[in-house]
Amino acid sequence: MKATVFDVLMYLFNNYLDDEYEINTDQEFLRNALTQAGFDDGQVNKAFDWLESLSEQYRTDHEDYAVSNISHRIFNDQEMDKLGSECRGLITYLEQASILDPRDRELVIDRVMALESDEIDLFQLRWVVLMVLLNQPGKEAAFSWMEGVVMDQMNTAYH
Repeated sequence: MKATVFDVLMYLFNNYLDDEYEINTDQEFLRNALTQAGFDDGQVNKAFDWLESLSEQYRTDHEDYAVSNISHRIFNDQEMDKLGSECRGLITYLEQASILDPRDRELVIDRVMALESDEIDLFQLRWVVLMVLLNQPGKEAAFSWMEGVVMDQMNTAYH
């Protein structure tokens, strides 16, 4: 089975994230490590592009994005195809529970749509949410809560 961008992102998150929730290794080292782990250069490059785009979008949105705390999201056809009803329900739940604000929600949707998969499952969505929250200052509590959800899900799957 060919590794996807999501697989590369998961590998980075699981193997190179330090206790302070930062990937504390230089990009060239990570590229070499990922190649040695068996990931192809194309997928590694796409994963770094995905992360870079997340970071750039956060900076842009953080400066320009004025969002009311009350909003309703209408998903377009492509988003509905990629995000099934369970995934859309999870996004709505996370927003209602104040884990995601409207800006975070849009970042999550954007990053999901940037993945190459035709359809995203709940497992993948939870990880994308976790990666988005990790990248944002002031979201430590939401990240910790989401990390607990993701890790509980993984522990349940292994037992």
